[in-house]
Amino acid sequence: MQDAPQPRRRFLSDLGSGFAGVALAGMLQRDGLLGAEAGEWSPPDGKPHFAPKAKSVIWLFMAGGVSQTETFDPKPALNKYNGKTVAQIPIPNPLESDLIKNRLELVKGDANGKIYEKLYGMQVGYGKHGKSGIEVSDWWPHLSKHIDDISVIRSMWTTASNHDAQLQFHTGRNRFDGFFPTIGAWVHYGLGTLNDSLPQFIVMGNKIGDCCGGIATEAANYLGPQHDGVTLSVDPRNPLPFATPAAGVNAEQRLKSQQLLQRLNRLSAKEYTDDPALAARIKSYELAFRMQTAVPEVVNLKDEEKATHELYGTDKGPSQPFGRLCMTARRLVERGVRFVQIYHGGGGAGAWDAHSNLKGNHASNCAKVDKPIAGLLADLKQRNLLDETLVVWGSEFGRTPGLQGSNGRGHHNFGFSVWMAGGGIKGGVVHGATDELGFHAVEKRHYITDLHATVMHQLGIDPRRLDVPGRKRLEIDYGHPIREIIA
Repeated sequence: MQDAPQPRRRFLSDLGSGFAGVALAGMLQRDGLLGAEAGEWSPPDGKPHFAPKAKSVIWLFMAGGVSQTETFDPKPALNKYNGKTVAQIPIPNPLESDLIKNRLELVKGDANGKIYEKLYGMQVGYGKHGKSGIEVSDWWPHLSKHIDDISVIRSMWTTASNHDAQLQFHTGRNRFDGFFPTIGAWVHYGLGTLNDSLPQFIVMGNKIGDCCGGIATEAANYLGPQHDGVTLSVDPRNPLPFATPAAGVNAEQRLKSQQLLQRLNRLSAKEYTDDPALAARIKSYELAFRMQTAVPEVVNLKDEEKATHELYGTDKGPSQPFGRLCMTARRLVERGVRFVQIYHGGGGAGAWDAHSNLKGNHASNCAKVDKPIAGLLADLKQRNLLDETLVVWGSEFGRTPGLQGSNGRGHHNFGFSVWMAGGGIKGGVVHGATDELGFHAVEKRHYITDLHATVMHQLGIDPRRLDVPGRKRLEIDYGHPIREIIA
């Protein structure tokens, strides 16, 4: 220990790069140890700005661009006019509107003009489900049973037409703007911790490819590394490789070492009673020790009942890997983790990027995630956790209503679907709409930061009160909560 407290900025800089530092930030905020020094700006205190309706978020991201027309926004007109050009059909041509012409100019060079020449019929059937009668494609037989708990937003749009939209989906900005904090980092920065033994922003699943944002899709960027997402593996033998105790050191030895360290720290604390850096460092040691026990316990799914494994699809079939992630997510929010971000199909452009063989691609990917996501909603609900847990599902953009190649769809950022459930969100609701062909969001349109603003609103956060001095944000960065879907 040093004889005098080191400057707060230096202490947090040293601490922030370590695993314990990421989780410690929330504890320091809560305990007032991140208060401002003389004349210095003070960060958030970890308390909501107003009464929250949710405590935690599970953010499900499907990488590569999911087709809205084959999932949550079926378009029978595509079957009716399959193979025809938009000039041959007796309905308004969306490509002829000034708005669309201007937007196509912005993305000139990505072949958008060509891939819309012929319309491509839906590659799967669909039906109305639940008391709400919301249309869902037949590739979601399990999730469609829970549609009355879901708000489907069919009118999303974004500006990026290539896979840097994955970065835009998480930060609200594309790669040409530089790197900005992700939604998970903002939540961590604003609210801090609910559990002193676990990180509050956890990331699981196949990582986003470097071409599409990479680590920046889970990073805090200018908020500081202590607010980055913490990578978690569902392998109970090695869930946190960088926080695993040294080989040959058993639990009893770790406990005795920690007890000795606590005694020494307390003796120092008596001598330096007004040293916030010392108090924080003591907490960091204790936190790291607790995590070595708490994290492996969370990812050990063996104690879950057989019926629970069947619910998530972890017992058999292609749903097993994603099912384990979803079950772990429930265990994390059950233990007070604020934000769990789960990727499916990361790496490269993303597994859902169906430029060819859309039918085979989406049928396979839906089979991997449908049962786990349905199981997650059902499990949260039966444990009385859905009311306080906000579940968000989305992808960086949709796919074209036109044909690309012989059996694929291209990227489509003018209108696509996401959905939300739990955490004070209405169920059995469809909000917004695309046109008859599924080309353009035409009713109650929402940029991606409106989704972010809705998440933060449900958590009791006013994004404008999180501003950092010297960091300019645009009006669109704040977004607007989608109040029509809020219960």
